[in-house]
Amino acid sequence: MKNLIQFIPFITLFTVFTSCVSTKSTLKNVDDNAPIPKLSKDNTFVLTEYSKDLKYGYDADYPVNVFYINTKDENLNAQRYLNALAGPKGEKISYTKIESCCPFPTKRIEMGAGFLDVYELKWEGQEKPIRLYVNIYERGYLLVPMGLSIKK
Repeated sequence: MKNLIQFIPFITLFTVFTSCVSTKSTLKNVDDNAPIPKLSKDNTFVLTEYSKDLKYGYDADYPVNVFYINTKDENLNAQRYLNALAGPKGEKISYTKIESCCPFPTKRIEMGAGFLDVYELKWEGQEKPIRLYVNIYERGYLLVPMGLSIKK
């Protein structure tokens, strides 16, 4: 009986998690053929293109897909990406990971599902912080979301 009681939280967590993950991904901008981004001397990604899609980065179905492979820190590529960004007029940004959300199926990890990380970005003179959705599991073209710029 004691073993059964200890097992119940695991069953509950498994049921909740598997019921929240669809078997079909809603992510619209995954591209396994996207080039692996180059690194700058400051260990940030070299960004050269701006998104023309208002949803890129700002919508859970259109996250920034930074992908990681065999790194000790799974957030490393997210940091490399975010550290390459600046505010709309080149302002220095600060960012904070505020939550993980939006489970989706992926073959990149044994668990079979991943979560998006939500980062809040701030800069001086900004009226309201913005939120970007970042996907560390899948690959896609790295672009600068509309309303942001490339750090100089």
